[in-house]
Amino acid sequence: MAHITVFGGGSWGTALAASAASSGHSVRIWCRREEQAREITGSLRNPDYLPDISLPKGISATSDMEEAALFSHYWILALPTQTLREVLPHITAFCTERTEICNVAKGIEISTGKRISEIVEELLPSGLYSVLSGPSFAREVAKGLPTAVTVASGNEGSALFWQSILNTARLRIYTASDVVGTEIGGAVKNIMAIASGMASSLRLGDNARAALVSRGLAEIMRLGEALGAHPLTLAGLAGMGDLVLTCYSTQSRNFSLGMALGRGLSLDEARREIGQVAEGAYTVKAVVGTAERLSVEMPISRGVHRLLYEGGSPAAELEKLMKRDPKAEYPPSILWGEKLPAK
Repeated sequence: MAHITVFGGGSWGTALAASAASSGHSVRIWCRREEQAREITGSLRNPDYLPDISLPKGISATSDMEEAALFSHYWILALPTQTLREVLPHITAFCTERTEICNVAKGIEISTGKRISEIVEELLPSGLYSVLSGPSFAREVAKGLPTAVTVASGNEGSALFWQSILNTARLRIYTASDVVGTEIGGAVKNIMAIASGMASSLRLGDNARAALVSRGLAEIMRLGEALGAHPLTLAGLAGMGDLVLTCYSTQSRNFSLGMALGRGLSLDEARREIGQVAEGAYTVKAVVGTAERLSVEMPISRGVHRLLYEGGSPAAELEKLMKRDPKAEYPPSILWGEKLPAK
């Protein structure tokens, strides 16, 4: 059995800690607030996230970052993307070539447009990086409901390591090598969930939502391809699987944000109503900037950005999407590369 440190006392970090501890691993959660850490250790409940879930034995928590870092060579990063530069420098000195790092957050840094793997490479250069992503609501994982996700790494041994210690009878872990595709799928689907939530709130119908999700996948694939991802990665758990889950469930914070916006709430009002971070509202800034830099067409993402930050209206954005020039569903290069099939 392994010792594992989880950096982040939110719902997803808590759920993974619970899953690992239920398999016999010893897990220490780093929390920002000392009161939260004391409560988790003392009562085996997280008072701020998943308060109704009883956590298994084997979990403890601390607000001391050095203590958390020294507890284990196996680190799970469950931190909001936009806070990584604030937190990671405090543990750089404890990261060695033996440190296995598994990021489970989804997003892109606004200020730089960097993916999380690029931020970790910059701030924790000694560690071995993996990313875990896929269709996985924290509450369902914490309750032991069946879930399947993917862990990707450029180092096959690292992916196999995380698979070996996190895979359970209820949490099935697949491995992959496409870090870029796994990260892009997990980040951009949150933008599509905001759009899907708005479509649901506006009662545009199931046809519209299905079209939005499908064309959202096309945008994710285009951006992924431009950044070096393999399209098949985005047809799997970390792409289509996560996209469908997030775009069709009120458990999704991003979907709920979109529904609130569709009811006429402002972005600030919608955020207050949800009470947790909806990463897509941040990620869309970085994604739109990256898409413009790479000349990648992403009309849904661009529309969500206008709605959130440029005073756009749902009706106007819908009209823009529907009146775009007709074209092929996918460019032939995505399906066949440079070689087209024989006629």
